[in-house]
Amino acid sequence: MKTVSALRQLGQTQQKLLRALLAAPQGASVEALCQALGVTHNAVRQHLAALIATGYVERGTAQPTGGRPQARYLLLPAGRELFPRNYGLIATGILEHLYASAGKAGVQALLASIGQELGNSAASRIDGADEAAIAARLAEQLDALGYEATTVQRDGETQVEAYNCVFHALAKAHPDVCRFDLAFMEAATGRPIQHMECLLRGGQACRFRIGKPRGES
Repeated sequence: MKTVSALRQLGQTQQKLLRALLAAPQGASVEALCQALGVTHNAVRQHLAALIATGYVERGTAQPTGGRPQARYLLLPAGRELFPRNYGLIATGILEHLYASAGKAGVQALLASIGQELGNSAASRIDGADEAAIAARLAEQLDALGYEATTVQRDGETQVEAYNCVFHALAKAHPDVCRFDLAFMEAATGRPIQHMECLLRGGQACRFRIGKPRGES
């Protein structure tokens, strides 16, 4: 079943209002929004109040107009994120081009390199005196990337589960993409990572086991 986007869950007038603000990076006045939407001042103000309450819009600084200053309303980052972006189609095209030009081994090496680079940047934020603390910090870093990750207790140890594979559609066609995840986690923790369960293979989550520091048995 197709998921309804957050934008389309809003009413038609609020969708039009957000689109009007998207097209006005410097903000728009109530008067300008009335003209764009074809509704009354009161209606615009009510919709603005609702969108401000949800964190999609903010009231900016009033701008001089030669008469009474007019308040400007601005689209916040959360409101901008409501608009869909087809990253998957673009990423698939880029990846297929790389396969054609660099070959399978080249793509695998590139994905691992990118994951390692980002993991190295995250390494300073993953510290802890025990396995559970390291797993918790790793889950936080994955969560920040959109993986909806958390820690779980399995086989007497703390493991990491991710419920939202950010590359899910892409990885279905190109499983090599998972090399990014593993390279990121290994660089971030300085430890080997085992992929114990996978959403692509019918698992309930992507689950990862964090190994001992390299050099330890």
